[in-house]
Amino acid sequence: MQENPTSLHSQHHQARRKSTFPKQKSSFCTKMKMIIFLAFALFLQGSLGELVCEELPVGLCSFSIASSGKRCLLETFASNDGTLEFQCKTSEVVAINLHEYIEADECVSACGVDRKSIGISSDSLLDSQSTPKLCSPQCYQNCPNIVDLYYNLALGEGELDNNPTPTAWEILSYK
Repeated sequence: MQENPTSLHSQHHQARRKSTFPKQKSSFCTKMKMIIFLAFALFLQGSLGELVCEELPVGLCSFSIASSGKRCLLETFASNDGTLEFQCKTSEVVAINLHEYIEADECVSACGVDRKSIGISSDSLLDSQSTPKLCSPQCYQNCPNIVDLYYNLALGEGELDNNPTPTAWEILSYK
């Protein structure tokens, strides 16, 4: 008995439709799962995984480095009632090879720096009492973040070139 070519074609077409539909559904579901996963991952990265200067407490701001690699700095502003308040901001100073970093209290103490210092400046290098602590083995060998910050600030501001005081040259000799 010979089968009707039309019914054979119809059966083949139905079988093909059944086999391709689940693949399309599976592919669509996989794509949707991937989109949802990526959206969720981006949300979590922004809310959990990044160190943002503006979200740091004032007491941890100075000498910290954001996820972007930019250094955090402490700034003051006048509040609505006229009092002076502190806030942590992201600076444009980039730390090389350091990200998401909060300086340890031991380094702040060993290097003789102050977490309450406003802004970023090499002015403290001109103080004859701060440079010996910054160049001490406890600071210089264990706290590269602080040493790197002040060394690069001094270079950037021309302190090592234009102000050949013993304190400025001390830093150059330790680098």
